[in-house]
Amino acid sequence: MLIIEIFKVALNSLKVNKLRSSLTVLGIVVGIFSIISISTVIAMLQKSIEEGVSALGKNTFQIQKWPAVGDGTQNWAAIRNRKNITMDNYYVLQDKLGNVASVGAEDWMHGKLVKRGNKKTNPNTSLCGLTPEAFPNNDWIVTAGRVINFRDMESVSRVVVIGEDIKNTLFEPYEDPIGSDVYIDGFKLKVIGVLDNRAGGMFGRNEGNYSFVPISFTQAYFGSESRSLNITLAVYDPDDYDDVQMQAEGIMRTLRKVPPGAERDFDIYSNESVLAQINTMTEGIRLGAYVIGLIALLAAGVGIMNIMLVSVTERTKEIGVRKAIGAKKVNILLQFISEAIVLCLFGGLAGIFLGVGVGNLAGSLLNATAVIPMDWVMFGVFLCIIIGIVFGTYPAIKAANLDPIEALRFE
Repeated sequence: MLIIEIFKVALNSLKVNKLRSSLTVLGIVVGIFSIISISTVIAMLQKSIEEGVSALGKNTFQIQKWPAVGDGTQNWAAIRNRKNITMDNYYVLQDKLGNVASVGAEDWMHGKLVKRGNKKTNPNTSLCGLTPEAFPNNDWIVTAGRVINFRDMESVSRVVVIGEDIKNTLFEPYEDPIGSDVYIDGFKLKVIGVLDNRAGGMFGRNEGNYSFVPISFTQAYFGSESRSLNITLAVYDPDDYDDVQMQAEGIMRTLRKVPPGAERDFDIYSNESVLAQINTMTEGIRLGAYVIGLIALLAAGVGIMNIMLVSVTERTKEIGVRKAIGAKKVNILLQFISEAIVLCLFGGLAGIFLGVGVGNLAGSLLNATAVIPMDWVMFGVFLCIIIGIVFGTYPAIKAANLDPIEALRFE
């Protein structure tokens, strides 16, 4: 009951000086906001990758010409001059690798338009020619119809699996798209399946806007020289993952005549490697935000100490009265420390709400999943309490040590 009474007294004293209290907590708001907003954006990106936004299935890695994530340090001119990955590379990997569940190939083209009658999609759909293994390797699931099989690939069949968004654009809700014809770049294709529209892809790519055809079709009708393939490999046993990756890299180095010790002219990535690269890229941003936040919190702490010292001077007579009627030093000490903590908590909670809100808004621009970084929220609250204690202790000690007789005489 004594602690509750002390907090009530602290709150009442803050209510008396609303403007001063508000200006005092502003620094706390800015500091906590800086830390929480950046932490929220980074947590959103991490969650988006970890919870299925990544492009690959479990125990799977991908070999491709281009880096999975650009960090601003790559020599893009050199990367453009890399040799393309071809179907011959795919066949060699498929033949030579052991302990592999499946090896799949993908031939991507972007900016395509899908038509049906007088309906058409925006010219932003992605067309992928693939081998049947690419479906399980990428964790793509067909909810209606069937996937592309080896017979389709061998016979260069004009069949297509479309994404959910394409289906919704070209077909009425009551229409079954299976067996219907659509057109891509003038080619007539029969719809054999509809892809499950998961919540985005790598960094928010919309899998509902994908369409898939046999890779033999894209290689035959769209040419095979100008584009580089992606090769996905899935292992049976997670314990074999690193060994298979090393074997695949060795085979690719041999095929592409990359000398031992030289930098490879292709990229290998997995969900884990992309997440690690994202963490590395965001370390500088996170560190900068924390430095700014801590500087703001330090300045706010000094401001709180200053305001509390002014408050002690203004309330000298009040302190004298309280001591005269029996208040002990510890009661006065706790009262003023409580006021400092309450000030910090008000500012901290406001900063947390603003930080989470603005952070989620910024993250939504990347189509990332909304999150509340509870670990950083708890750290923010703890930090506010520590600042209140550290910067409120000296004014509280000064108040507690006032002589009651001298305090009562103060005007």
